Amino acid sequence: MAIRFIFHEKLYIGGSIETKKLGKIKKKLQKAPFLTKVFLIVPASNPNDQLDILEAGELSQPHFKGRTFLVLGIASDKGEAFGLVERMATDCVKARGDCNLREFMAC
Repeated sequence: MAIRFIFHEKLYIGGSIETKKLGKIKKKLQKAPFLTKVFLIVPASNPNDQLDILEAGELSQPHFKGRTFLVLGIASDKGEAFGLVERMATDCVKARGDCNLREFMAC
């Protein structure tokens, strides 16, 4: 069974990812999600954490096979991904007064 991606309706996108290339990146992820230099922000697999940052290339590992990922953000490098998480946290605090990102993003 293949890996499946669901992209959040309010997807956070790193500044270095061109909007016109976003559709192409999404299609490539759906076909063969082993892209390098594409980092995905997803709800954490561990219930004690909030988010995971995964390089798409890591998804070739067998334990990811058949999983579905809700993608909350896409970045071109790990630093940019951390910046998106910071932006998510800031938006969450402004909207809710706390930093419960799972509830804010309705994961």
